[in-house]
Amino acid sequence: MNNISKNDLTDLTQQIFEHSGFSEKDSRHCAEVLVFADVRGIDSHGVARLPGYLRLIDAGRINPNPIFKWNIRKSTTGTLDADGAIGLISASAAMKKTIEICDQFGSGWIAVNNSNHFGVASYHATLGFSKNYMGFAMTNASPLVVPAGGKERMLGTNPICIAIPGKNGKDFILDMATSAAANGKLEIAQRNGIDIPSGWAIDSDGKETISANAIKDNGALLPLGSQENTGLHKGYGLGSWVDIFSGVISGAAFGPWCPPFVAFLEPKPNTNGKGLGHFVGCWDLDGFQNSDIIQKNLNVWRKAFEESNPINPNKPVLIPGDPEKKFQQERESNGIPLNLNVVKSLEEICNTHNIKSPF
Repeated sequence: MNNISKNDLTDLTQQIFEHSGFSEKDSRHCAEVLVFADVRGIDSHGVARLPGYLRLIDAGRINPNPIFKWNIRKSTTGTLDADGAIGLISASAAMKKTIEICDQFGSGWIAVNNSNHFGVASYHATLGFSKNYMGFAMTNASPLVVPAGGKERMLGTNPICIAIPGKNGKDFILDMATSAAANGKLEIAQRNGIDIPSGWAIDSDGKETISANAIKDNGALLPLGSQENTGLHKGYGLGSWVDIFSGVISGAAFGPWCPPFVAFLEPKPNTNGKGLGHFVGCWDLDGFQNSDIIQKNLNVWRKAFEESNPINPNKPVLIPGDPEKKFQQERESNGIPLNLNVVKSLEEICNTHNIKSPF
């Protein structure tokens, strides 16, 4: 592992996006979204994703200079045609629009089409925290996940994030894939040369496998729940919800027609919608009752769970978002550890673009 400071990694990532045709402002934003993931320990969605974004830019599937088309059809709802933008930009722009709407009406919702991979959902969902706005973000994704009872890849890992601001950083941030594991977890296992846990994936015959190369070898990811007797249908239902909100409602592609981010899948011809889709929104806490009361009660809720009896005395019960916060505190102080394969790919990008490597 190589450690690099948050600032150095952000500066490097910004330079890479600028060399790929993005404006200085958009490059900085893209860098901040990716490094946000690395700082919070979500290594599957940080700078390790850079080669994938650059591949799509080179293929003309990501537009570095999009012209957004907004269609606000009702007071609190509308859509954004992102013009092929990188999702790191379009999802945040949509979230900022919902915040503007929320300022006036107490909530706001935007569905996005004609977009691409949007990084880590929690970045977008927390953009309204400074105003005590709860945030919501979801996206459809590369078709890698089977439906319950099936062995054909039909859905993406389709993450959901709900973010509730608390007092003094005591927030609740649930950011989860609706599959048993995100594809990025398999990529991490591949980089480290290790197997994956049982229950994450099936092979091409529909049998469970522990191979980290499962989906590259024509296998598939399983929905959350993994098996019929452990709630497979629930993960399938959640993933379907995300796909319908992000694709069917927004005007984006959906299901097996979602344009893939992964290199080993080619886009399918599609006349149903444009690009990937996202669905974001926010609510003003004060729209329900005084936000101080809500946040006081959230602290009471958190304390009850934190002090509940764990199975292992050395492993206390955690609150969603707290593991990432612990990573953030550590990595902002000690730097971000990057896998050697990720460092190698960044150095190759630096050589290609004539950028000085910080490694």
